[in-house]
Amino acid sequence: MLRRVISGVRWYVRELTDESAYDRYVAHVRKDHPEAEVPSRREFERMRTDRQERDPRQGFRCC
Repeated sequence: MLRRVISGVRWYVRELTDESAYDRYVAHVRKDHPEAEVPSRREFERMRTDRQERDPRQGFRCC
């Protein structure tokens, strides 16, 4: 029971903070584009930040 609660809280926090975005992206690339190279987490975060800065509708960034 305690393990399920901890697992649920961990999942919720990862989703809330968008920590799981990289995992979802990797799953998408491997499923839909198996020939494509999967970027590292650092490369993914750089692409994501660049996209957010180009299009302010992608998310709020104050600094």
